[in-house]
Amino acid sequence: MSGPLAGVRVLDMSRILAGPWAGQLLGDYGADVVKVEKPGTGDDTRQWGPPWLGDGRHGEAAYFLAANRNKRSIAIDLASTEGRRVARALAGRADVLIENFRVGAMARHGLDPERLCEANPGLICCSITAYGQQGSRAQEPGYDAMIQAMGGLMSITGAPDADGGSPQKVGVAIADLMAGMYAVTAILAALHERSATGKGQRIDVPLYDSQVASLANQALNFLIGGENPGRLGTAHPNLVPYQAFPTRDGHLMLAIGNDRQFRALAECIGAAELGSDPRFLSNADRVEHREVLVGLISQAFGRDTSAAWLSRLASAGVPAGPINSVAEVLTDAHARERQLVRRLAHPLDDAMPTVANPVRFSRTPVRYDLAPPLLGAQTQGILQDWLDYGDEAIARLTAPGAACDPHTDDERPDG
Repeated sequence: MSGPLAGVRVLDMSRILAGPWAGQLLGDYGADVVKVEKPGTGDDTRQWGPPWLGDGRHGEAAYFLAANRNKRSIAIDLASTEGRRVARALAGRADVLIENFRVGAMARHGLDPERLCEANPGLICCSITAYGQQGSRAQEPGYDAMIQAMGGLMSITGAPDADGGSPQKVGVAIADLMAGMYAVTAILAALHERSATGKGQRIDVPLYDSQVASLANQALNFLIGGENPGRLGTAHPNLVPYQAFPTRDGHLMLAIGNDRQFRALAECIGAAELGSDPRFLSNADRVEHREVLVGLISQAFGRDTSAAWLSRLASAGVPAGPINSVAEVLTDAHARERQLVRRLAHPLDDAMPTVANPVRFSRTPVRYDLAPPLLGAQTQGILQDWLDYGDEAIARLTAPGAACDPHTDDERPDG
C-alpha cells in the first residue's frame, strides 16, 4: 500500500541531522527520497560512532542509521563539472529539494536555489541553516549544542544555582530535530499550495529561529510577564505541583494539570486538607506557595516506594509516571505493544533495529521499506529511473574517478 506522499520525489542534499530528519519523515510518508552524498565519505554522521552496525569502524554508525531510513543513496562529486550537471538534472526532476549547505555554497557549485527553481518552476527548495539566508549571522556555521545555548534553551534547562545546578543541554539534538520538523510541515504546506498554483517556492528554516519558536510558553512568560525565566530542574514554571519527587527508593514524575487532579492527589497522599487549604485552592495559589507545597508533598512521597505510589496515583486518576531509562523505554511491554521498535533488512544486519515513526494513518500507513542506505549503493538505479540514463551514460559516470561513485548493495561503506 502506498504512503500519502507516493509519487513525490525528494532530493536530500543535506547532512548531519536536521535535513536528514526531514528527509526521513518524508520517506516514511511514501516519498521517493534520494540522498546525495560525497563519494568516499558520505554524510558526516556515517563516522559518528561507536556504536556501529557491522564490523566496527567499517560498519555504519548508529547516529547515521537514526536519520536516514527510507532513502536511496547516490554518491556525486560536486567538485566536478559532470557531478554538478548530474545534481542539476536530479533537481530538475525533483518535487522537493532539501539542503543545509552554508549560505552561498550551493551557488558556488552552480546549484543555487534560484537557478534550480528557474529550471524547475514547481520545485520546492527547503534550505536549513544555522541562522537563515539573510541577516548579520547568515554566513556563520552552527551546530545543535551552540544553538541550544544561544537560543535560550540551556538557560532554562538544569537545576537552579541554589541547588548546585548549571545550564544543561537537552540529551538529544532537539534544535536540529525541531528544525527538521518545522521543515517538513513547511514542505507539506508548500506541496499543498503547489497543487492549486503549480508553482514551487523557497523555504528558509534556520536552526536558531526554530529553537526560539520552540521556547513556547517560556518565551511568552517573558514577553507578557516581563520576568526572565530561569532553571527549575524538573519543575514547571506555570504549574504546581508538576515535577519529579523523591520516594523511598527513587523518584517519580508528578504532572498535575488542574484543581480536580490536585484534590485527588491530596486525598491519595493522606492529606485531603491540602485540597481546601486557601494557599493551594487554585493553580495560581499553588505557584505562589510553590516551596511550601513541594515540601509537604515530598514528605508524603518519602514514606513509600515509587511502585507503590504510582499504583495508588493511577487508581486515583492522578497523572504520574516512572522516570525510565532509554533501555527501559525501548524494552518494556508498552513499546512492544505499540511496535515502537521495528526491524529492517540491511546489508550489514538482516534485522537492523529502528525506532518507529509515531504517526498512524488509517489508510496510508507509514512505510518501513528501506533501511538506511550504504554510501552510493543505489547510484546506478537512481541515474536510470530518475534521469532515464542508458547503460553507456551510466558506465561513463560511474567509471573509476568519474563524477558518480557507485557501491553495490552488498558492499560495506568506507568508515
